[in-house]
Parts: sequence; structure tokens; C-alpha cells
Amino acid sequence: MEKKHCIIVTVVISLVIVFVAVVLEITLGKRTFKQEFEYRCSKFESSKKYNCTEIWHEFEKAYVNRDPCKIPMNAYDSLVAAAPFEHAYNKTLFWSKTKNLVRDLTKNRDDVNLEKTLLGSVLDGLTWCGKMGSSETFTKGCPEWNECVNNPPRSFWNRLSTAFADVACEDVTLILDGSIDTPFNPSTTFATIEVKRIKYPKVKSLTVVIVPQKSNCNSESLKALKSALVQGITYNCKEVTEAKIKKCSSDPKTPIGKCW
Repeated sequence: MEKKHCIIVTVVISLVIVFVAVVLEITLGKRTFKQEFEYRCSKFESSKKYNCTEIWHEFEKAYVNRDPCKIPMNAYDSLVAAAPFEHAYNKTLFWSKTKNLVRDLTKNRDDVNLEKTLLGSVLDGLTWCGKMGSSETFTKGCPEWNECVNNPPRSFWNRLSTAFADVACEDVTLILDGSIDTPFNPSTTFATIEVKRIKYPKVKSLTVVIVPQKSNCNSESLKALKSALVQGITYNCKEVTEAKIKKCSSDPKTPIGKCW
């Protein structure tokens, strides 16, 4: 009887420790990957249209119990279908090497960059992978971005970028970093995926906004961009200072087109 009593006490103590640990984790604002995913999903402005738990299940199907270097883009097809894009015409904004600038600019506007979509906002800044023989999601020990081409985050962002470009309509905008020699770099996501997916007549024009320093609208790389566009799409380029864009960011009542 004493041994049984000791076992019961040990179990109770263990449960108390686990409970305290969970409470502390919640109190300290720490979440598991799944909890963070569903929390961000629930906070998205139009999340009531979606079932965040179902979206999570579609998400994990792509990589759980699979080699983390063998996750193709199409593994996320059902996920993208579960959370389609729903932004208005003339509101699509692409970026390359200007993520923070664009994030601040669109934060309080209805213009949309990839990270302002449901899936983009949920997974922005996160790392994940699965492992063969496991049903878990891991956030450590995962392949680096360039370690293998078909790793879970890279394939996800490539797939999402494809879908984002496919829904672009009317007039779209691209913001580029003029502090580098090749603002339109052929190895970037915009060059390898997005520019190839924007089609005429669905897309009428592309306005390139470049923050001039080393490069401007006369950059050779922008000439390459113009040549890469599908025939029929009107190309425009505007040089806008970072200070002007930041001023627009602080005044969301100004239509984004007036920022340049």
C-alpha cells in the first residue's frame, strides 16, 4: 500500500509541475507553434470567414512526417485553397528588399502586400519543418533557407507568392531598394516567380517605385525588368525618397498613389 501511495503522490506532483509549467508558459506569453499559428489566424481581420483549426490541418499536411528537404511547392496547394486571397483591384503591392518599408506603408491602409494576407500574416517570421516518422511540427533543427531548395518555409513562400501574383489585377505596384546595384535581382522571388505570373490583360500596368541611392529608374536591372514584363502591361517608374514614403506611412488617409 505504501508503494501505491508513493506512486499516487508522484503522479499528483508531476501533474502539478506540468500544470504550473503550462500556466507559466501562458503567463509569459509563450506559445507552441500550433498555438501561435491559430492565435495569429484568429486575429486576422477577416478570420471569421475561415476555420483556423481546419487551416492548420491543411498546413501541417504539407510537411508532417516528410523529409524536410523534399517539400515541393504544390504540397501547399490545399492550404492556399483553404484561405484564398480576397483583396480589391488596384491594391496589390509587391516588394523586393524593402519589406519593412512596405509593411509600415500598408499597415493602416487597405493596400495589400503578401504579409498582409491571412497566410502571409500567420507565418511571417516563423520557421518550421517535419521529420520522417514523426507527427510533430519542429521549429529547431530545420534546414536553413538555402540549405535545400524544397524546405518547408521556402516552398510555402514560393507557393504563396505564386498565388498572390495570380490574383493581381488592374494596376499593381512594386517597391524596390535603390541602395543596391541590382534592385531587380534575377534571383529574387519577384524575378523568379511573381513577374512571370502577372499577365495582361488582367494586369494593365506595373508602377515601379524605387528609393534612389546607388540605383534609379535608369538602372540596367530595371531595363531588364521592363523587358521581362508580358507584352501589353504598361511600365512606369518613379523615384521616391525614403523620407517621403515614411511620411506617407504616418498619414494613412493619403491614398497610396499620392505617395509617389
